Amino acid sequence: MTVITNKNDVTAIRPELEEADSQGLTDFLNLSLSDMRAWFENHGERTFRADQVFQWIHRKRVLSFEGMTNLSKDLRQKLNESAILRAPQIETVQESADGTRKYQLRTYDDFMIECVFIPNASAAGRNTLCISSQVGCAMGCRFCATAAIKLKRNLGAGEIVAQLYTVLNDLEQNGYELDKTKPHAQHVIANLVYMGMGEPLHNVDNVIRSIRLIGADDGLNYAARRITVSTSGLVKNMLRLGEETDAQLAVSLNATTDDTRSEIMPVNRKWQIKDLLDACRSFPLKAGRRVTFEYVMLAGINDSDEDARRLIRLMKGLKSKINLIPFNPHPLSPYERPSAERVAVFQRLVADAGFSVFVRTTRGDDIDAACGMLGGEKLEGAREQELVNISLSDAS
Repeated sequence: MTVITNKNDVTAIRPELEEADSQGLTDFLNLSLSDMRAWFENHGERTFRADQVFQWIHRKRVLSFEGMTNLSKDLRQKLNESAILRAPQIETVQESADGTRKYQLRTYDDFMIECVFIPNASAAGRNTLCISSQVGCAMGCRFCATAAIKLKRNLGAGEIVAQLYTVLNDLEQNGYELDKTKPHAQHVIANLVYMGMGEPLHNVDNVIRSIRLIGADDGLNYAARRITVSTSGLVKNMLRLGEETDAQLAVSLNATTDDTRSEIMPVNRKWQIKDLLDACRSFPLKAGRRVTFEYVMLAGINDSDEDARRLIRLMKGLKSKINLIPFNPHPLSPYERPSAERVAVFQRLVADAGFSVFVRTTRGDDIDAACGMLGGEKLEGAREQELVNISLSDAS
């Protein structure tokens, strides 16, 4: 494991154009191109300058006004006095033995968030970036380290997109070849997944806004089919995501009975499995697309043959792909990982029924970057306490 330390800013965003903080500074990372043009017009500037600034931020990934070299010195000074770019800053980068890179980013108000770059995730050369949508999480899923942090606040749309830009910039500095003349980044990050810290649909306004910024014609023009948004089951916002974006949907199912799902995922107490699957059937899918169902396998909890048979019945009639995720143990959760043999039997039962079912390869678990392990300082503290307990036990 390689660790790089100190390599190198919000409440939920309001819908008004002047999204300003207490000093009256507008965060340009949050603005659409049309809003940015209106800002420049309102401040006595020609609107083509907005196009230039938008491209600097969202295409060239320049996250300071001083770096926008085709703007006059006077305009850059004006922007520095009346606007801001609140991109989270890299605090540490950890690199796993398998090449996975976990980024701890510090927000403007001193919170820590994490995102993970997974090289060759689905195939050779097809890299994935997993990004966060909230500081902490309110969902309380008992297998997830982020749940222990509790929800601190939503990330703004700009803070979400800045994770992508910051990682791309870091990768470029570390030998990945990026062509800044091209308006996209799919050749470096093939898939962008909202599966980091937080429940994306609990911050649906900013998530939708971030998807539009990433996909803007004057930005990276990132194809929506390469973006996947995962949800624990916030049924009320699933349809909205499908109607307002072309992003792919992933649903964290993780159980085949309401009793078990309610135990490990409190959201099920409000929207039970039938409600969730009905929402999946109503989700607008383009031709050839499917809903991905994620199923974290917990030893002795949801991994039995009967669970597999129930899963088959639940998936009937759904355009689905199923990802089995053997639990990644950590000290903030009481569960254990099932054996490889148990996972294989479960997969075979579901596959023999005609479903597309895959076992997700664990990546980055040696740096707490695997699925369900993004717990930041909370998880690090638990790890340290675990070592202390082992030392005390050995000494006694």
